[in-house]
Amino acid sequence: MKVIGIGFHKTGTSTLDTVLSKLGFKVLDYRIDLADDLFNENYERIFELTDSHDAFQDNPWAVLYKELDARYPNSKFILTERNEEKWIKSMVNHFGDSHTEMRRWIYGTGHPKGNEDLYLERYRLHYREVKEYFKVRPNDILAVSWEKGDGWKKICDFLDKPIPDAPFPHANKRSYKKKKKSHPLLIKFKTFLYKIFN
Repeated sequence: MKVIGIGFHKTGTSTLDTVLSKLGFKVLDYRIDLADDLFNENYERIFELTDSHDAFQDNPWAVLYKELDARYPNSKFILTERNEEKWIKSMVNHFGDSHTEMRRWIYGTGHPKGNEDLYLERYRLHYREVKEYFKVRPNDILAVSWEKGDGWKKICDFLDKPIPDAPFPHANKRSYKKKKKSHPLLIKFKTFLYKIFN
């Protein structure tokens, strides 16, 4: 049995990685170096990697759920969900106009900044398709939302694992609050000290 994270990146996939690792799974993280193989539909190297791991999360694994389902029958799938407005804001804040071929393979263009509508359309389509695909197999998929408070019990019940005696991890938890600006007099004082001692 494999455990396959099929939520898009920036939906709490790093937290899922930490959770699965703590539960004893050997987790395969994102692999943007596989873009050429995916564009050419060459799955040999991809399956060599997945064969040697127990669990997967992030890109490209979320998009390959049908192929992974066919290769590994009786696997479990975890769909990490996030408010779409927070998701696209996180995507733009994190990736901006930085291009990768992996994102081009997924979204049709390699960067989210300026392509927010395209990214959101692809995001929504993925979640609709996943839910449709598994609608007659509800025991094989678990939808979780860290921002709504899902944690150890929901995951461990689904995977038939004991709950660890540890706080639930929240990897990469960030708030995009504006930094407080320093008072102008404090800035002048720091500048004054810098000139004296340097």
